[in-house]
Amino acid sequence: MPKILVYLVHPSLEKSKANQMLLDSIPNSESITLRDLYEEYPDFSIQIKAEQNLIQNHDILLFQHPLYWYSCPPLMKLWIDLVLEDGWAYGKDGNQLLGKKWIQVITSGGSKEAYTKTGFHGYTTDEFLLPFRRTAELCGMDYLNPFLVQGTFQLNELDLQKESNRYRQFINQLLGGIYG
Repeated sequence: MPKILVYLVHPSLEKSKANQMLLDSIPNSESITLRDLYEEYPDFSIQIKAEQNLIQNHDILLFQHPLYWYSCPPLMKLWIDLVLEDGWAYGKDGNQLLGKKWIQVITSGGSKEAYTKTGFHGYTTDEFLLPFRRTAELCGMDYLNPFLVQGTFQLNELDLQKESNRYRQFINQLLGGIYG
């Protein structure tokens, strides 16, 4: 069974009903490690070696975060810049991530239609996520399609519960080695 490292990266989790429900729906499994980066590093002082050691014991890196100004929250960007360092994650002798999986679980207030060429934002979600895809690829990782929960501001309780159930099924598929 693959080991999944879930990085929760939300600067205001208490204000995000969608992310809280997703978090609560993660199955309890010895194969899943949950790490809340804003709880772990409130001062943004990331322990690089500790993070690298943790990553080495997992097969899948799953980043759960909001689409934050068309990107990720600032602590996730800093984490990427520091932890995925030259000589460890990429470059000469940088092979520690080869074959691992990278996946993002993203919430956005904007609807699916808003993230189209003709929509409000004028670009697709995949276009906004291209830097993450390239980062994963540079590190020799397999970039998997993101799990998206869009239009969160319009979701009612029933819709949120459906998304939560969909996420639980998705995680269970990952645990079963199903990546499509």
